[in-house]
Formats: sequence, C-alpha cells, structure tokens
Amino acid sequence: MGTSGSKGDVGGAALPGDGGMDGDDGSGGAGRAVMGSWHGGAQLYVSLKMEKARIIGDLVPHVYGSEPIIGSWDPAHALAMERELASMWELSFVVPPDHETLDFKFLLKPKDEATPCIIEEGPTRLLTGGMLEGDVRLANFKLNGNDEVVEFRVFNKADIVSPLELAASWRVYKENFQPSMVRGIPDISINEAPPHATEDGSGSSLELDLEHYVVPTPTAPPTEYAANLAATPASLIQPGALWTNDMLLSDGIQSPSSGSADFQDQSDHNKDTEAPVADSSKKLQVSGMVESKSVGTLISLQKQEKQKGFYVDRGVVSPKLGKSFSACSLASGLNFGSTKAMPEAAGAVAAAAVADRLHGSKEDRKLAIVLVGLPARGKTFTAVKLTRYLRWLGHETKHFNVGKYRRLKHGANQSADFFRPDNQEGIEARNEVAALAMEDMIDWMHGGGQVGIFDATNSTSKRRQMLMKMAEGNCKIIFLETICNDRNIIERNVRLKIQQSPDYADQPDYEAGLQDFLERLTNYEKVYEPVEEGSYIKMIDMVKGEGGQLQVNNISGYLPGRIVFFLVNSHLAPRPILLTRHGESLHNVRGRVGGDTVLSEDGELYAKKLANFIEKRLKSEKTATIWTSTLQRTILTATPIVGFPKIQWRALDEINSGVCDGMTYEEIKKIMPEEYESRKKDKLRYRYPRGESYLDVIQRLEPVIIELERQRAPVVVISHQAVLRALYSYFADRPLREVPDMEMPLHTIIEIQMGVTGVEEKRYKLMD
Repeated sequence: MGTSGSKGDVGGAALPGDGGMDGDDGSGGAGRAVMGSWHGGAQLYVSLKMEKARIIGDLVPHVYGSEPIIGSWDPAHALAMERELASMWELSFVVPPDHETLDFKFLLKPKDEATPCIIEEGPTRLLTGGMLEGDVRLANFKLNGNDEVVEFRVFNKADIVSPLELAASWRVYKENFQPSMVRGIPDISINEAPPHATEDGSGSSLELDLEHYVVPTPTAPPTEYAANLAATPASLIQPGALWTNDMLLSDGIQSPSSGSADFQDQSDHNKDTEAPVADSSKKLQVSGMVESKSVGTLISLQKQEKQKGFYVDRGVVSPKLGKSFSACSLASGLNFGSTKAMPEAAGAVAAAAVADRLHGSKEDRKLAIVLVGLPARGKTFTAVKLTRYLRWLGHETKHFNVGKYRRLKHGANQSADFFRPDNQEGIEARNEVAALAMEDMIDWMHGGGQVGIFDATNSTSKRRQMLMKMAEGNCKIIFLETICNDRNIIERNVRLKIQQSPDYADQPDYEAGLQDFLERLTNYEKVYEPVEEGSYIKMIDMVKGEGGQLQVNNISGYLPGRIVFFLVNSHLAPRPILLTRHGESLHNVRGRVGGDTVLSEDGELYAKKLANFIEKRLKSEKTATIWTSTLQRTILTATPIVGFPKIQWRALDEINSGVCDGMTYEEIKKIMPEEYESRKKDKLRYRYPRGESYLDVIQRLEPVIIELERQRAPVVVISHQAVLRALYSYFADRPLREVPDMEMPLHTIIEIQMGVTGVEEKRYKLMD
C-alpha cells in the first residue's frame, strides 16, 4: 500500500515464488506463494512532489543529489520535475526496497542556463526505504537577492511494485521491440511476412464457398440488446428478496485437496496440454507502455495542462526515470505488511483481488463504476465490455441498467415528454428508478459483489450527488463519462437505438421513433453537466479507437488502474478474431497431455486447409497477423500460411501439466489417484504439482486480451485447448467455472466479430 509523508513501516509480505513449471489441462504456473521478505524481487516506486499555487518567472523545479536519483551534486545534471497539475510538479523513480539512504535537495532552475540556480534552504533531505526521514518540511527558496521567500509544499509517496505486476508490463511494437529471453526463448518473436505465394496442393481441399464449412455454435445465446444483459432488477421483480451470488472466484480460493466445489468430471477427449519450454511468469517489457502510479491520480501518459487532472493521448507516453510499467504494474493497495499466506492454489489472476479483500475499509473494497453521458454515446456498450473484462479476471461484477428499471416500473413506451427538464413528475420518476437500481447494487455488494457498473445518463450534478450520498459507507464511486463529438458516430448509434432498444420495440414507424428519440436527446442536452466532482474517468472521442483522449482525475488503486488500462486500449472498430487449435499432434493421437510433439498426418492436412481458408477469408486484409505459441505444433500449423507476419507468444503456450507432462489420464489415475480426484473436483483451480491452473492461464493471458482489444486488423490465434477455452470465455462472457469444460474441438475455426453491435460468433469445421 502506498504511504506518504515521513518514513513509515513497509514491512514483510507474501509474494509468489518461483515454482517450477510443466503442463496439462488443469494446474498453475506462477509458483506457490511463499513467506519471506517482501522485497524478494519487488521494487519501490517512489514519487516526490512539490506544490505551489504559482511559479515565479521561468523557474522549473528540479531534484539533484546522490545515487540512484542523480549520482552527482552538480546542479547542471539535476533532473527536472514534470508538471502534473497547474500547481504540482512530480519526479518518480524506482529503487530497491533495501536501498542505501539517499540525500538530495530541491532547486529551481531557470530556463536561461546563464542564470544561476536557486537551491532550497535548510539541511539535505534524506530518503530511506522510499520515505523521507523525519517530518516533511516546506521547501523554501530565496529569490530576488533574498528579498522574497517562496515556499513549496512537499509530498512523498512509495508504492511496492510486485513481480506479479511487473510480469504484465509489455508491448508488442516493431518500432521499439526489446525482446526478453528466458532459457534462450523469447517472450515474443515476430517474423515478417514473406512474399505472397500460392499454397501447393491446398486449393483443392477447400471449396470457394466458406459457408459450406459453417457449423452451429454450441448453446449459442441469441443476440440481445446490450442493455438487456444487465442484472435483473431485484427490487422490482422480487421485492424483499436477498441477492444470491455465484461462487466467488476472486477470494476463498482453496488448495486442490480442500476444494469444496464438486464439479462433475467431463470426458477428456481431444486432450491438448503440454509443458512450456520456458518460465511464463516473465513478460516482455517494452518502452512506450502506459505508466501507472497510485499518487492521487493514475496514469502518466502525455500530460497536458487543462483545468484539473490531466489528459491521456492514446498511444503517446512520456518518458520516465526507471522502468516502464503497465497500468496494472503498480500493486497499489496491496498490503505487503500482511502475514497471511496466499492460498495454495490461488493462481496469479486472483492474487490482487484476494489482497484487496484482506485489508482496507469496507467502502474501499467495493467499487461502483457510474456511467455518465448523453444518450447514443456508447455508455451501455462500454459497460458491457467492462463487465465482461472484470468478470473474466475473477472479480464479481454486475451491470445495472437504469433504463431496464424504468421500463419495468413505468413502461417501455414513454415519449420524449417524459424526459423534459421541466417535467417534475418525470424527473421524480427517473430519480426513483435510479435510486432503486442503486439500492439493488448496494444490496448485491453486501451479499458479496465487488464491482457494480451503474449504467444511466446521470447527466446532472444533482443526480450524481444523490448517488454519492447513497454510496457513503457502502462503496467507492468512480464516474465514467463517455463524450463523443463525431456526428457520424452519434447518428449511427441513434439508428441502432431505434432498431434495437425495447423503448421503440412497439413503434412500427421508424421515422416517428427517430423524431421522438431526437427530442429526448435534446431534453437531456438542455440540462447536461459534465463531471467535475469526485473520482472520474472521461473517455473523449475514443469510440473510434484513434485520436481520442482519456482524462483521469483522483484515481488510485490496483483495480481502478486495471480498468483505466483496459479502457485506454479498447475500442469498437469492427474486426474479426479467428481462434483455432493447432492441427492434431502425435500426443493427441496417443491421448497424452503436454509435450511438444509434431503434427500427425491429419494435423498436417489441417495446416494446409487452414492456410487455404485464411487466404480466402482474409484476402483483402493486408494488415492481418498470425499469432502462435512457441510450441512446435502451433508453429507447424501456421507454416503453410503465407503473406502475413507471424508472432510467437509464450503467453499462448498450453497450460502446464507439471510432473504429469506426457502421461495419459489413465496413468495419472493409477499412479496419482489423489491428484486425479482433486482435479476431478475442481478443474478450474486445481494445479498439478509444479504445473498451472486455469486461473493461472487466465492471468498470463490478460496481456493477450489487452492486445487483441487494441488491434484494429484481423488476428488469427493458433493455440491450444486450455488457452483457447480461456480466451473464448472472455469474448463469449462465460462464467469462469465453465472454462475447463468448454467445447474446443480440433480442426475447427471460431470467428469472433467485434464491433459496435457487440460480439458475434461463427464456427467453421474444416475436417471431421
């Protein structure tokens, strides 16, 4: 947990160990949690701040002193502090937790190098354990021949950066590609696309009509209006009923032998698991990452002085001293002074969520993301995407749509007059359903829910003040405002609203419905007040994924950091993502898990058919990419595909079956019956000795999901059964408990279409 002020106690904590790894269809790879000194691999992210209402002339605050801050007391080598706000300057850096005492001073440096620097009065400042020694005093500077004294308030903060979060710091950019290596194998490698060529012998094996290969999607839910995916209004449907929750995956995670969930064992057909060749706990670190810190506000991308807070320009990063971190890099809020050991089979994906529940006030442990924005600005689609992402990470999350409450309470056929700002009866009715939805969300949180997505216009300060009052003592509120100035996008969203919203389901005349909605929109615009209160995130023209801004104010903490990082990388530009397992391998034929075998004859045939399919399906997509794992059966499957660059990810390697690598399930049952039964009880969280669990796989796949969300061109992912189950569960928004038993057949392509209308799926089976 970050601390500020004078030196404090940042004592010991449990961190993930360096557990060995192998591979199968059910266990975890980050290693078992071990006790010991908290600095085992962790670093301190230190932030020094100075605040002054105004600065005199062209003087810029600097810091100079001993290593590792500067290494020289020469003012010419002083480090400039970055302007965080109009009145705040900040310098951040990374030091070991057991660093030697650092001594330094602040100085004001004129832009004119010929003018001497002004050094702060008083003794040298000392920094130990990331914190300033003694009471933090003001920084005093004497100006104009000592006739004027300028005072700056000084702040200091130190956050522990755990190896778990460092592992998620990466970015695949050819321009600044910096590969990391483990056992000689790169985390990610990129092969440039060779010249396009014709695939010998593959054309005759695939007909020109791709629809010939379409197969039904198993238990595919019908396409729904996004708002209908929100939680059922309990206060209106079942008055007085208590919320019941599914099994919480983000805490209470047990060891394999004590797992309480009694899942039915499924037949292990098409087993597809193997031992990764390298340690998957390390991820590629590349400059140009989103930076995160929990110092009042989060994210330090390109900063612009505008009102308060600061803005994030998509894809532009300001250089910082030390390493680059992703928005989930800094484990803000993790209590590293805790003496509680991590649950044995906890899996890295749940580690931060578990820690969040072990400390802090009740209000801080519950989070309400309150949407704000005019109609047709993408609020509900953003809410649905964010809900899906947080559920997939193991956070108990629900989407509460106030429009759904309004339709149940007052009917779906309310005209634009109902939304007039001078219609007091309409205002009271809308405030009533908003309060009902908020009460339902708070009741749900008391029953175990963690993150509520509150979806409504919430367009006035008075409404937001009402919600903040209701949240006091119950949950923390972050406002998420969506702003769109592109008239073409607004018009498109309006058309979708008329076509899909239940508000106009009984309106046969499209033009009449359109006119009514435009009048409703005008009524909202008359009273709309942008968010200026509390903690907030503003998404400004980000729906297209290009040229947008993300404004962040008063945001801190581990989970809010992940939310911001997700939002800054996601967009709604339509593009397909194709998921497929590798061709049949020799271990598939023999029924053995793990390994790194080559393809069978059928697997080689599938590789040719897949290449022909990709050539026809993506023939007009010049910027598509092919992603594989580092295991040879996926690489061999991708070999016949030409004309597209290929990227190998160790994060896409199959789940690690540990000491059971290369065994059949019958052999496991005979030799290790206790392990077999433990896995049978709870495949999701079970970890083979020295292996991975499905939760561990999800954790290491989070960077892959972020990169898939960021992509604007088609991506073909050739991976393995357990990995694709985890990826597919994200796009399909399936409960985590279903992941281990999802159908993921060989020689089948799952095409995911991502766009403004949501996620659509189509399956192609190329071989029986």
